[in-house]
Amino acid sequence: MKLADMTTRVFTDSLASASPAPGGGAAAAFIGAQGVALVAMAAGLTLGRKKYAAYEERARDIRDKAMTVKEKLLFTMDRDYQAYQSLTDVYVMPKDTEDEKTDRRAAMQSALKACTLTPYETMVYALQGMELARALIGKSNTNAASDLGVAALNLKASLDGAWLNVSSNLKGIEDGQFTARYQGLGEELRSRCIPLFDEVIGWAESFF
Repeated sequence: MKLADMTTRVFTDSLASASPAPGGGAAAAFIGAQGVALVAMAAGLTLGRKKYAAYEERARDIRDKAMTVKEKLLFTMDRDYQAYQSLTDVYVMPKDTEDEKTDRRAAMQSALKACTLTPYETMVYALQGMELARALIGKSNTNAASDLGVAALNLKASLDGAWLNVSSNLKGIEDGQFTARYQGLGEELRSRCIPLFDEVIGWAESFF
């Protein structure tokens, strides 16, 4: 069964088990999906309201984009799980001869890169969700202000959680060019996320 198709209880029980997967990577993607779903909700609650008629087209566009990002994050949950499975496959590879050790080392490097790329994608999608949340500030139903704030909290946690997974895997990768590239890209995504998060949270809190 795909992780995204599990009930909430089954998925969280899987996280709570002694198995290392699904783990933090899948959880980060899940809370990102949850966050951007709330963005879609806030946009949807803006549609059809006379008070927000001027923002109708904008809200519809944001809602549709948010739903697309949600699906990408749900798909990434399973990709993260599969990437980790490729890593566990390496652990059972033979390492008795020099050729076997060489093959195992190459497979390990390939698996670590895969385990880096998936949470990096989560970071990308989480930032997209945060940008959509920011685009609703002052142009959406204020009754959903707290929901948009919760969306931002989830998306920030998603991005930061995925970054922890990226950083952890980069430490084991011997390809310096790859490491430098994704270290830099990840740091850039984090720096872009922070001011957006602050804006959304500040706006949401201004109502209370």
